[in-house]
Amino acid sequence: MSLISRVIRVNLSAVAVSALLVLAACSSDPVEDINAAVDANKPIDELYDTALTSFSSRKYKLAIEQFEEVERQHPSSEWAAQAQVMAAYAAYRGGQFDDAISILDRFAKLHPTHASTPYAYYLMALCYYTQISDIGRDQGKTEYARSALQDVINRYPDSAYARDAQIKLDLTNDHLAGKEMEVGRYYLRHLDYAAAINRFKLVVDRYQTTSHAPEALHRLVECYLRLGVVQEAKNYAAVLGYNYPGSDWYKYSYEMIKGNLAPEEKKSVYDKYLKL
Repeated sequence: MSLISRVIRVNLSAVAVSALLVLAACSSDPVEDINAAVDANKPIDELYDTALTSFSSRKYKLAIEQFEEVERQHPSSEWAAQAQVMAAYAAYRGGQFDDAISILDRFAKLHPTHASTPYAYYLMALCYYTQISDIGRDQGKTEYARSALQDVINRYPDSAYARDAQIKLDLTNDHLAGKEMEVGRYYLRHLDYAAAINRFKLVVDRYQTTSHAPEALHRLVECYLRLGVVQEAKNYAAVLGYNYPGSDWYKYSYEMIKGNLAPEEKKSVYDKYLKL
């Protein structure tokens, strides 16, 4: 059962619904809506229901303010903890990722043993994961996502959150490996073999379980052959053949390594398979 299913109260009171309809009719200004919707005289369940209605209507900024009002007015109640998580979720849904992370971090510190704390860590990871950019751009958020997803796995290894985090972590690692491969290919195209080798080695060492590992091993074979370091090229070809014997990349490396021919001397193979 999802967090939303656990914390959302389906049966909104008639009073809360009526109040919201009046507010919608009287004001289109979000600031006025917020001020009007945080009536200090409302019972706690009505405050929560009002916030929930705003959330369900995708008025996420308004919902954040209303959920935070529940916490402000009733800081010691169970409603306050759930409202804090819901405020973070509203921020996440509204694309206010930094705000969501800030709320979730505070929640986790205030409630380290709460039933919703595993979800809070998972949602923090999602905030970073959702911001992962394409490999042509800076990967700072991707690194944060990787760290946060691993944190969920380490803290709650037997949870459903950890299982989903592992899937996303694998995709995140693949994404980071793809970025390193892109940079490595750039150096290889520009004949900077030392820099290319560093990038491809990083993929082999840090991201060896990703889909990019076979190509990274092959590119190391290619780089070392171009440098004339034949034995090192053969070593990486052997690793490639041992771990990925059915891979096309191993076939390409084998074509290059036999007879000690560099890619430019095996132009037909290079043109067919290995364009950067």
